[in-house]
Amino acid sequence: MGSLTDDRKPPKLPVEGKRNILITSALPYVNNVPHLGNVIGSVLSADVFARYCRLRGYNIIYICGTDEYGTATETKAMEEKCSPKEICDKYHVIHKEVYNWFNISFDEFGRTSSPQQTEVCQAIFNKIWENNWLSENTMQQLYCDTCERFLADRLVEGNCPTPGCEYDSARGDQCEKCGKLLNPAELKDPRCKVCQKTPRIRDTNHLFLELPLLKDKLEKYINEMSVAGSWSQNAVQTTNSWLREGLKPRCITRDLKWGVPVPHEKYRDKVFYVWFDAPIGYVSITSCYTPDWEKWWKNPENVELYQFMGKDNVPFHTVMFPSTLLGTGENWTLMKTISVTEYLNYEAGKFSKSKGIGVFGNDAKDTNIPVEVWRYYLLTNRPEVSDTLFTWPDLQAKLNNELLNNLGNFINRVLSFIAKPSGQGYASIIPSVPDNVSGDTHEPTKKLADKVAGYVEQYIEAMEKVKLKQGLKIAMSISSEGNGYLQETEFWRLYKENQSLCSLVMKTAVGLVYLLGCLLEPFMPSFTLEVFKQLNLPPEMHISLCDEKGDLDRIRRPWEIISAGHKIGTAQPLFKELKDEEVEFYRKKFAGSQADRILRGEAEAAKVAEQLKKTKISDGNGKKKQSTKSSNEAKNKAAAETEISISRLDIRVGLIKKAQKHPDADSLYVEEIDVGEEKPRTVVSGLVKFIPLDEMQNRKVLVVCNLKPQAMRGIKSHAMVLCANNKDSTKVEFVEPPSSAQVGEKVTFPGYEGVPDEVLNPKKKIFETLQVDFSTNAELVACYKDVPFTTSAGVCKVSSLSGATIK
Repeated sequence: MGSLTDDRKPPKLPVEGKRNILITSALPYVNNVPHLGNVIGSVLSADVFARYCRLRGYNIIYICGTDEYGTATETKAMEEKCSPKEICDKYHVIHKEVYNWFNISFDEFGRTSSPQQTEVCQAIFNKIWENNWLSENTMQQLYCDTCERFLADRLVEGNCPTPGCEYDSARGDQCEKCGKLLNPAELKDPRCKVCQKTPRIRDTNHLFLELPLLKDKLEKYINEMSVAGSWSQNAVQTTNSWLREGLKPRCITRDLKWGVPVPHEKYRDKVFYVWFDAPIGYVSITSCYTPDWEKWWKNPENVELYQFMGKDNVPFHTVMFPSTLLGTGENWTLMKTISVTEYLNYEAGKFSKSKGIGVFGNDAKDTNIPVEVWRYYLLTNRPEVSDTLFTWPDLQAKLNNELLNNLGNFINRVLSFIAKPSGQGYASIIPSVPDNVSGDTHEPTKKLADKVAGYVEQYIEAMEKVKLKQGLKIAMSISSEGNGYLQETEFWRLYKENQSLCSLVMKTAVGLVYLLGCLLEPFMPSFTLEVFKQLNLPPEMHISLCDEKGDLDRIRRPWEIISAGHKIGTAQPLFKELKDEEVEFYRKKFAGSQADRILRGEAEAAKVAEQLKKTKISDGNGKKKQSTKSSNEAKNKAAAETEISISRLDIRVGLIKKAQKHPDADSLYVEEIDVGEEKPRTVVSGLVKFIPLDEMQNRKVLVVCNLKPQAMRGIKSHAMVLCANNKDSTKVEFVEPPSSAQVGEKVTFPGYEGVPDEVLNPKKKIFETLQVDFSTNAELVACYKDVPFTTSAGVCKVSSLSGATIK
């Protein structure tokens, strides 16, 4: 059994014959509080993988810390009128508090301004110097006569020289807009960031790492490890573009005071460039964790190194850092797998730590939104292959539809039913199942168990490949299956009519609750602790996903996971609804930069906060307790809305009971669809070319029920099925509700209230006007504008068509 607790234990060392994994996440700069883009880009992603590895029984350590040297720190110190050390001391504590709140399970969280960093960094430099991989050269560097000093990369701003970009606030080391790495002298119209005066060029001597001479060693490593470690596509592309452009000698020293001193007489007034010393921080922080750090870092035969970062950090980890270690001639543990994220953007623009734009770690902590919701939202939105967007309505939809209505609803239904007194439930005791009843012979239970076993295999496969978003999606699918199972078996009816079978169903369902707690632990550890508390199980009872432990076999028989006679704890709702007025409050509160927010004044924030206190939170069962004021506001809003509103459509969850070809039209099907009325409706659809007849049977679909009936080739169609179409209409897919959605329930659009028309007037083209704003988003969710088609069981989706029109 694994453990969920992270108490300080003796340092772990690699164990012969076990899988030993060393995990690092990019060291965050201490020039500001980390924002949500930083959190998901490296630290949270690495934590999920570390927690998963512990579930698998691997021997792992997770190392991180604050990156404290370099110009960014000096610049921030100038802004705050204090020393670089004071800045580092201040922000190291803030970073640590933010990561503690996010439940990040570091084995060691250190800092690069430690004596160990100087020791390890200088030792590596001396080896490279002895091996003649360094060269000396004179550089022309920008010098500010006003400030009387050479300007390091980040102390210079100007126009990006890249054609087509020409961003006017490019830094001297990199353009934030196009991502191109730069030298300060390349900038057009450069200016000193401190005094805004134009600097001049002066000669200065520096040391260079001769990357061209290390090219053969480096390429051999990249070619082997990118395949063996399944590097993410964005990492491979970035690395190859560096190699294609031709490696150039890279300057590793800077004219600064704040940094690791260069141990060479001629360069004693210089320090190492932060991108030379920062990755060495992984090593020095490990040396703070254990004096036997070399057993991790100089043991490539027995240790696998996994590194997590944002895309702008890639070349420093696939080219610079490996070249540095290769240059020592020693047997270093080089990175096996790199997991890279693109950017998480905020509302209309880009998160920026330097400009204070976006939601920051301490902001998240100060909201009333629990940490498990933040972790879930960031991980479902993890920008694995392309940039993704943080928006408050999206966070609201994910919380209300996926966590509250799907996951929380399933667990609460199961545990609250078991908790009911005898005669209504099981008085909190897990029931025993008679010998003549078995999950192996009860068809719905057997079918569920087979599906769940398949999902667990897919989960392990995804997580092993560091496809974290996919792993989370698969785990959440088990919750949807659980909801579907409860509906199919109608446990409330079974309790009255067949107690034995009901005991099997509830024992199976509670096994799924336990399994969900285990599989979701890497993503939402605080959620898992609460589930275990409600199950009245100690955290140490956590299931192990070790191949050799046998727990994986137990999963195949979920009705056997929790023993009969076990008494559960108190069942309570796990999630609370996030209301529209709260979302609006947060949008306003976090608009603009941190500086803008302060200027807007505390008085306004206090006033809005007072209003928010008056807003009643839902009871967690999806039942809204709106104040009179908010319902009046909703009425006023509805009255002020344009005449054509989405609330006028009657869209329901339907079940195709029967489908056959139209007798007089080759391209049409005739379906009988149950939409929750006394009789099924006859619907004619032009889907013959796109969906095979056998796939039309017994499908849950979305049906527009208040269109005027229309005759199609002699058969009257009494509704319309909604489908997504790609641009050239060569592919069509059903918009599908979650499997556990109730047949006949109305599809809603959060934020839009009103009663549907009995029959839409075709002359006013109400459906046609609204339909132009129907589409699928990047997550395959069907939306009206940006609002998802929503059922009590969650949002409606298509199987593969993103950015498609719906009609």
